[in-house]
Amino acid sequence: MISYIIRRLIQAIIVIFGVTAIVFLLFQLVPNGAVGLARTDLGSRASPYQVHQFIIANNLNLPWWDQYWHLIANYATLNFGHSYHYNQPVATLIGTYLPRSLVLVTMAIVLALVVAIPLGVFQTVRRNKPSDYALTGLAFIFYAMPAFVLGNLLILYLAVYHHVFRPVVPDTESLGQMFTDWRSMTLPVVTLAAVTIAAFSRYMRSSMMDTLAEDYVRTARAKGAGRLRVLFRHAFRNALMPIITLLGLSLPAIVSGAVITETVFNFPGMGYLTLQAAQVYDVYIVAATTVVATVATVLGSLLADLLYAVVDPRIRYVHG
Repeated sequence: MISYIIRRLIQAIIVIFGVTAIVFLLFQLVPNGAVGLARTDLGSRASPYQVHQFIIANNLNLPWWDQYWHLIANYATLNFGHSYHYNQPVATLIGTYLPRSLVLVTMAIVLALVVAIPLGVFQTVRRNKPSDYALTGLAFIFYAMPAFVLGNLLILYLAVYHHVFRPVVPDTESLGQMFTDWRSMTLPVVTLAAVTIAAFSRYMRSSMMDTLAEDYVRTARAKGAGRLRVLFRHAFRNALMPIITLLGLSLPAIVSGAVITETVFNFPGMGYLTLQAAQVYDVYIVAATTVVATVATVLGSLLADLLYAVVDPRIRYVHG
């Protein structure tokens, strides 16, 4: 187990280094090099002195290999540079916006698990029945529906027409105040969870049906085990394996999957920050959020692999 974790950590480090190399390459591809990068952040009206100071402050006057190692050293110490558009360090912005997205995505994933897992089990029990077909159709609709379409429909009918919920999330500095306003938080959470529910329920149904066809399940039935005991004692735990994989890979939604949802509901999170930064060509924020998304992906994959051994007792990580 220890050797497996070490190998996975080494692989994770290699992946992160690879992404930082791509980010560095994108910096180098900015038109006019260091001067172009400076004017992208400072604006076209920046004086030659301001451009020169920017280049010195960001080590852009050094050879490319020194620039890259400075980039690695800065990212390792959470120094992501300075956003001239927001006039704040990028790390400060991430520290402000990341917890909001983290709580939003966590709430959406919890809601998805609470709804999707029982739904998948129910569809397995009722497979090939009208209720199974109806739920499958709804799952396909929500899975195929873009987040911005679903979000705007929810705003239109539940916020504008019927005034049940608020159409946008208030931009407040207090994280607690934001999430205690359930009328403004419900629609973003539901929108973000809808596609996840559709995917999780389909995987849970398929996995449960495959598990029920295994030999050990047939053996349990032959020994006289009841239907509920077979379903929940013998099949349910192993059927969770695909859900564990999807759950681990859901962490990148902090940056990527929530971009559209946060934009539709004016939710001040990482996705919203990334989109705003891209629109004003704030490359330091875009680069930093890309690295954060990469780390989330790597950690999610590692977490999913480690949870396999907990969920499925047949899996053991051995040396070699």
